[in-house]
Amino acid sequence: MAKDSHQRAAEFHNLAAHAHETAMTHHGKEDHLTGHELSRQAMEYAAKAFQFSKEAHEESAKLAQGQKNKK
Repeated sequence: MAKDSHQRAAEFHNLAAHAHETAMTHHGKEDHLTGHELSRQAMEYAAKAFQFSKEAHEESAKLAQGQKNKK
């Protein structure tokens, strides 16, 4: 289950990075409206990536604690 959260976090990190790069390109071409929209989208992806990263970390910590208690 933790692997799924890690995978989803990675996917959203990649989406955020792509949206940031695209926004930068549009800002450089003076297309500020599109650039701002892409920046907003990138921030949404980054927030989702953070949430999935947090969940993955918590799940991994629980798994590690469970393995530690078995010893």
